Amino acid sequence: MLYPTLNSLTKKVGNRYLLVNIVAKRAREIAEKAAEEGVKLPDKPVKLAVMEIYKSPDLPKTDKDAKNAGTEEKQG
Repeated sequence: MLYPTLNSLTKKVGNRYLLVNIVAKRAREIAEKAAEEGVKLPDKPVKLAVMEIYKSPDLPKTDKDAKNAGTEEKQG
């Protein structure tokens, strides 16, 4: 059995398509940061991103919210 389950992740995000986008973006960020710092990751970036999302208390519930969250980070 996979952990965390797809159902538990989609409940946090809203739908599986948004989940894929969020995981992919975060995994790229993790991989790029590790490459810049020359750090060897304990697991693959996708697994680390999934676990981060699973443990995160607040996530965007719609694609529009996810896009707005990205623009807020750039402005601040």
